[in-house]
Amino acid sequence: MKMQIGQKLVQENLVTEEQLQEALTRQRLRGGRLGENLQALGYMTEKDMDRIFKPIPLLPDKVEDTGLSLAFIADLVLKHIRHVGAFRLSEVVDSVKLPAPIVDQAMEVLRREKLVEVRSASEFVRSSYQFQTTDKGKSHGAEVAEICSYTGPAPVPLDRYRKLVELQTIKNIEVTEESVCEAFSSLVIDDSLLRRLGPAISSGNPMFIYGPPGNGKTTIAEAIGRILPDDIFVPYAVYVGGQIVQVFDPVTHTPVQEEQPSEEFDRRWIKVKRPVLITGGELTLKSFDLDFNRIAKFYEAPLQMKANNGLFIVDDFGRQQMNPQALLNRWIVNLDRRIDFLSLHTGMKFEIPFDQLVIFSTNLEPKSLVDEAFLRRIRYKIKIDHPTALEYEQIFRRVCEANGVPFDQDVFNHLVKDHYHRYGVTLSACHPRDIIDHIIDDSRFYKHSPKMTRENVETAWGNYFIDQ
Repeated sequence: MKMQIGQKLVQENLVTEEQLQEALTRQRLRGGRLGENLQALGYMTEKDMDRIFKPIPLLPDKVEDTGLSLAFIADLVLKHIRHVGAFRLSEVVDSVKLPAPIVDQAMEVLRREKLVEVRSASEFVRSSYQFQTTDKGKSHGAEVAEICSYTGPAPVPLDRYRKLVELQTIKNIEVTEESVCEAFSSLVIDDSLLRRLGPAISSGNPMFIYGPPGNGKTTIAEAIGRILPDDIFVPYAVYVGGQIVQVFDPVTHTPVQEEQPSEEFDRRWIKVKRPVLITGGELTLKSFDLDFNRIAKFYEAPLQMKANNGLFIVDDFGRQQMNPQALLNRWIVNLDRRIDFLSLHTGMKFEIPFDQLVIFSTNLEPKSLVDEAFLRRIRYKIKIDHPTALEYEQIFRRVCEANGVPFDQDVFNHLVKDHYHRYGVTLSACHPRDIIDHIIDDSRFYKHSPKMTRENVETAWGNYFIDQ
């Protein structure tokens, strides 16, 4: 990706080939990002870096700039308006997310074909016109919807989607030591583990997080999602091979609310936080394929496409409804070459970027799940082990504080000595939370304030553990 970005800089005459090679040499010696090295050498300004590394999809000026035909736009407009009464041009613009001049051209096509008509006008300006769909328009709209009933914002062409995903790549994110420490400040984590996590996140390369259950693997993976910097643009839908693939998903993508947008951009894209997608035992191989709705006649993007430029967490890896090796075989090219191939029901295959930080989280032994060839492709393998006695006490204190339960040192010592040591139970990071939850449940039922007493702790222990 570094060389791809470098070639783009040369192609756009922002730097020369010699300057690029000098920056790459400096990067090998001093580290850092390519853009940082170019800026340090004085070959790029901060404004140049933002334009390249934080791109904005340009607003189309004419129909040709949209990558769509006027006939396609007219049909999409007709599907939007066929069930409404009177409407104005501005309402259609808000629906299809295209500039008014382009939508106006589509409306002219519909007027010439007598599919819409002007109902009224308060002034002799087009913005004041009230339109309505004719009976012929409603009939033709139903025929168009029968072919494809998609009525969202206008889609963007596949090539533009690919280009912007590559420019927003997860491998160019800037993760600082301070941001890592802040993200994990609420957790009890050893400093040596933090030192390993920082470079792993910054690299954008896949990770294997493994270790015994109940010690924070999922919590750590989710915390990584909060570190990811910058906002990105995601298209509402992509147009490929005459088909529409819906990409934006409000469950996965969190829109960024801007009071005053700094620049006008193509509204077929929506600005969101870098996506964080978490899957567990429900994951199947079908989740990685386009989902064609045979009634609506359009597609929903697969999970890896929705997660592009963000984080994809495969939680409880090895407990899916499929053989782990099947998943790895499906993704072995993706992780290596950072591309994926999808197929339409028409038989057409096409390429999309596979640009995401992938984290496999499991409490099973990695070597029992995958072979050595695949483990080589996972650059970082990080074990999350049981907490030490000191870390366990720190976790217990924090859980008590968070729940308003006064921490009692004597009761805690009793718990560790007379229960953990006596029964040979290994300390786990989830135990304090679960034990305190039992105490809170008990106090809520008996209507008294939760307290950390020997009696309460022993009751919680008896409810929580089996045969202890």
